Amino acid sequence: MSAHLRLIMVVQTPEIARMVAAGGVDTLFVDLEHLGKEARQGHLPSWKSRQSMADVSLIRDVVPGARLLVRVNPPGAHTQAEVDEVIARGADAVMLPMFRRREELLRFVDIVAGRAECLPLFETAAAVELIPQIANEGWLTAAHIGLNDLHLDLGRRFLFEPLADGVLEQPCAALRHAGVQFGIGGIARAGEGIVPPELLLGEHVRLGSNTAILSQTFHRNAGSAEELEDGFDFAAEVARLRAIYACFADASPHHLEQNRKLVAERVGEAVRALGTSARLAG
Repeated sequence: MSAHLRLIMVVQTPEIARMVAAGGVDTLFVDLEHLGKEARQGHLPSWKSRQSMADVSLIRDVVPGARLLVRVNPPGAHTQAEVDEVIARGADAVMLPMFRRREELLRFVDIVAGRAECLPLFETAAAVELIPQIANEGWLTAAHIGLNDLHLDLGRRFLFEPLADGVLEQPCAALRHAGVQFGIGGIARAGEGIVPPELLLGEHVRLGSNTAILSQTFHRNAGSAEELEDGFDFAAEVARLRAIYACFADASPHHLEQNRKLVAERVGEAVRALGTSARLAG
């Protein structure tokens, strides 16, 4: 596995797109998913997109040499038209969220028809269960495992529970064995989060993930590039994450196992705290 951590970031303005591309992010992300999102995640402080098709063209035009990923809506009668349009507007890769059946994914691949990279977002329990079968079929080239909707679909309380309770062990092993490049969820700034990158990236390495989406902690004060840069060295923060990942990539299996236990402990503490909060609220 490469020691290079590939990073993806949602970009909402041309100024931020230019800065992020110059700051070392591998893939710029325009997110068009809105169908069902509020119903699923309205109670969470998760990312809710307000982007439109026009943003695909806008970002493509200002950073023509950058890799551009576009997430469309969950599968449906609209998928053909959405995929055709985002590719026509310059998407290099297209992400399909919230699918549950192999047939839905195969239809998506047929629609894309080699015009862009297909990046399935495995974020339902049914989709994650399909990973070993799909990986073994040999046609999957890239994947991302989403934790926001996955933990909800599994009935878990905390975002990182599927990472700590073994749900991803077999699917990730299948992806590794098949040589599929894949990522898992998002990553905060170094030193931040209940499970900070200093622990979380060890699990990426152990499981075989080499990609993460920069979380909302990278969007603080991001109304403009100037605000995003205010007191914040974006390129340095990106480099810090990659340095942490590279250290884990050189770590021994014993060290990675000890880190796995630390992550599980931290996740357990978070789940217990959420339980306490719920009881107090009740």
